[in-house]
Amino acid sequence: MEPIRYVKIEASWKQRLEREFSSVYFAELKLFLLSERIAHTVYPPGNEIFSSFAHTPFDAVKVVILGQDPYHGPGQANGLCFSVAPGTKLPPSLQNIYKEIESDIGLPMSKNGDLRSWANQGVFLLNTTLTVRAASPASHKGKGWECFTDAAIEALSKEREGLVFILWGKPAQSKEKLIDTTKHFILKAAHPSPLSAYNGFFGCRHFSKTNKILLDLGKTPIHWQV
Repeated sequence: MEPIRYVKIEASWKQRLEREFSSVYFAELKLFLLSERIAHTVYPPGNEIFSSFAHTPFDAVKVVILGQDPYHGPGQANGLCFSVAPGTKLPPSLQNIYKEIESDIGLPMSKNGDLRSWANQGVFLLNTTLTVRAASPASHKGKGWECFTDAAIEALSKEREGLVFILWGKPAQSKEKLIDTTKHFILKAAHPSPLSAYNGFFGCRHFSKTNKILLDLGKTPIHWQV
């Protein structure tokens, strides 16, 4: 397995997270992942673990969407939260995201689940845990990834202004404490999972609300069609 610290990560992020890469917890996390890959299949592939950091440079971030851990089925996870590899069947949560986009701003549902076009426009698609054992959701929770991704959120909160943080579900909303709400915008709703989407995700209109905030700030809105 290629050493994790050499997996592609955009230079502006590498600079801000260098202390994390050099930490004791990250060294322990790397050993854990090495042992996991020996005994199990781990998603996403090593060269896609840091996709969110590769596609959206620090200074280009306009919107942050927080997920939990990657999809745990074969061929799904590509390192961007809620996103799947091209040609992959849409997971239920992503289907519901597309339904809300269609209801909110009238864009027809896409069959393409690859959200790199969002990432390339400044939507930072961050899972709070960046790896998972196949067929075992939350299996890499509490192994160190949360320290790393919390550091990324805190860096954005501290150094940037006027970002839109989209927090779906209680785990994502628990990260609000890391965000300076005096200079950033928070949008909260239920998670798009079929288990909770009807409890406040549908009808949240976060896509049009995000674009209104961006326009009010003089920024280019996100083209949400995939």
